[in-house]
Amino acid sequence: MGQSTAVSGAAADTFPKLLLKHAAERPRRIANREKEYGIWLSYDWARVRQEVEALACGLHTLGLQRGDRLIIVGDNRPHLYWAICAAQALGAIPVPVYQDAVAAEMQYVVEHAEARIAIAEDQEQVDKLIEIKANVPSLQTVVFHDARGLRNYDQSWLISYDGAQQKGGEFAQNAPDCSA
Repeated sequence: MGQSTAVSGAAADTFPKLLLKHAAERPRRIANREKEYGIWLSYDWARVRQEVEALACGLHTLGLQRGDRLIIVGDNRPHLYWAICAAQALGAIPVPVYQDAVAAEMQYVVEHAEARIAIAEDQEQVDKLIEIKANVPSLQTVVFHDARGLRNYDQSWLISYDGAQQKGGEFAQNAPDCSA
């Protein structure tokens, strides 16, 4: 998803390509909204593209490759949709899991997907992934979005969403087409 990439209408046949198209044609139009603490937050197409690109590059640095499966678990929030698009930009397969799934149900999905990386919204989802990790040898990395409650977690395989995006930004400086 490098900066110079342009996508024609005929070639916009995937969500990542549609994102590029919309970001080029209507960068300041609203793409996503969410309510936080009673206030609507809006994200325009240019911002969504930046967020997805940084995450895609970050996931690439964490080892996500074409054909891999990425577990995504949490509430219906823009950053989780961005994770779906980031996975698709890399040719990976996003595997959403219901946020109210108990650990055993989540284990079944993660195990059968043979996923190495998961994105979890918050402490509740991280705790379930910690619980099943010993039984799911393929799971290597958990990226979490909301750090509240995770201050004393010291697992080396946990990384923040912002941290993954930062790694992605650093990587993109040297390889601007990391998700191509």
